[in-house]
Amino acid sequence: MRSAKKRVKWAVVCVVVSCVAGVYADPGALSSEMIESIQSSFQMDAHTRAMYNAITSTDVTKVALNRDILRAHNDLYTNKIDVKGVTNQKSSGRCWLFAGLNTIRHRVRSREGLKNLEFSQIYLTFWDKFEKSNTFLERMITFRDRDLMDRELVIALKSPCDDGGYWENVVDLVNKYGLVPKEVYPETNSSEATRSMNGILEQLLRANAVKLRKMNAEGASLRQMRQEKTKMLADVYRVLAMNLGEPPSEFVWRYEPGSGKKEDEKSDDAEDDDKSKDKKIKENKQDIAELSMTPREFFQKFAAVDMGDWVNIFNDTTHPYGKRYTIAMSRNIREGRDITYLNVDIDTLKAIAIASITDNTPLMFACNVSVDQSSELGIMAAGLYDYDSVYGIDMAMSKQERALYRHGVRNHGMVLVGVDLDGDRAVKWRVENSWGAERGKGGYWAMYDDWFDLHVYNIIVRKEYVPKKVLDILKQKPIALPAWDPML
Repeated sequence: MRSAKKRVKWAVVCVVVSCVAGVYADPGALSSEMIESIQSSFQMDAHTRAMYNAITSTDVTKVALNRDILRAHNDLYTNKIDVKGVTNQKSSGRCWLFAGLNTIRHRVRSREGLKNLEFSQIYLTFWDKFEKSNTFLERMITFRDRDLMDRELVIALKSPCDDGGYWENVVDLVNKYGLVPKEVYPETNSSEATRSMNGILEQLLRANAVKLRKMNAEGASLRQMRQEKTKMLADVYRVLAMNLGEPPSEFVWRYEPGSGKKEDEKSDDAEDDDKSKDKKIKENKQDIAELSMTPREFFQKFAAVDMGDWVNIFNDTTHPYGKRYTIAMSRNIREGRDITYLNVDIDTLKAIAIASITDNTPLMFACNVSVDQSSELGIMAAGLYDYDSVYGIDMAMSKQERALYRHGVRNHGMVLVGVDLDGDRAVKWRVENSWGAERGKGGYWAMYDDWFDLHVYNIIVRKEYVPKKVLDILKQKPIALPAWDPML
């Protein structure tokens, strides 16, 4: 009996030893010899000790901050567009909405001579969430027979109703739902801090996906599934209305009308020092205009911009230039458009941006804001944080390598409102952000041209500033890219 137990015990020991030996026999595993070799190679020399003392006592970004860039920095621009009213997306991922609406509002404010103008971002946020919910549920119906490990289905389930979006989404939303002024439909806690609301919506939508797939498994027709989808969307509307308030279908807007001139232009008698007291009283009286209309009427009659006048131009180093591309599953509205862009080299992209800015026209752009930018200083510059020198390592990657290996991503949208030129070459660019006036330099960033080269991926620009040979790319049938393309 004991010998049998001993045999079992030794068999277990042998299995354990065999498993351990098997692990370390893997040439890719961390062996004790390799760990010892790596530890032996680490030397606490004078530089390493100084860096160790510094970065264990303070934020490593303060240690790595490149002082040479700061010493050479200035905030002067040869071409600076008159923009006013820094916006703040707060704790939400709606940069694309803020940047898109800022691009439109600056044009309208300048044309109408208005002192202040801001469109309601929450208005489009409501309809964006509602449209994304419908698109998600429709995808669940379309993908109803697919395996749950299907790549497109996994992508859809991963982000049913997040905050993100693109210029095409702005265009589709504005064309379908119009616009309203911010004071008519102001922000709420849930629009400024979307995490909790998004979590509830995602759980609701995924639970509805389960129901739709069960209906399909039980033999329900497409008509029955879409009838059920309508009930599901009523629940989505309820969640949105309770978090954001119901969007207005009609509204009255009271505002100070402009003269049709830029606000800094003055009439001939504006500097007359001999005005009478009665005239001063009359001039101090504010003219108030009042508009009563629907959001679509407000957009068509007041904003009066053609959303088709802008074009999406990329510097996508992962695909050939001179081509037109479209990325699957990037629309928010079911009947809307996926991202579609013209691909050009970086010098062509910058020349188009310069043409727009020097003609006093702001333009939206998207970039990877996670690298070499300081919210405290309002600077974006290549090598702003010199981590290689701090750690004694090499982390260099090309723009193409950053994109292909998912380190270079389009994660933020802003507006270009100035450029500092040396001849026809840009030294730096002035950027209007949507992180409030407390960050950057009063809400603005200086983006150096070397940072632009590495981290800017696309611009949204009016067609009038685009050379004909580039616009001709629009005639091409777009090449379809999958939803996991690096540019999405």
